[in-house]
Amino acid sequence: MTALSRLSATIEARKGADPDTSWTAKLLARGPEKCAEKFGEEAVEAIIEAVKGDRDRLTSEAADVLYHLLVMLAARDVSLDDVLAELDRRDGTSGLVEKARRG
Repeated sequence: MTALSRLSATIEARKGADPDTSWTAKLLARGPEKCAEKFGEEAVEAIIEAVKGDRDRLTSEAADVLYHLLVMLAARDVSLDDVLAELDRRDGTSGLVEKARRG
């Protein structure tokens, strides 16, 4: 099991946890919109570190982005497996072709 799979499983397990004892449960209890907002904040922080060129800070922020992406997905009942299946579906397809398909 990969680190991302373990993280996804932990997030799923926290869905019913007490928000006073789990940051993940607290985020999920605030609803999908708050989870999306937090993901956006983390993405912006990663962008800032990418522009600055600080590799260590970018690595840290990227980990935060992945965590918050999985929380946002869980808030809308989209699993990591769903996303991985979509990536598998796209495998071997040119990015230009895929983008054109989506309009």
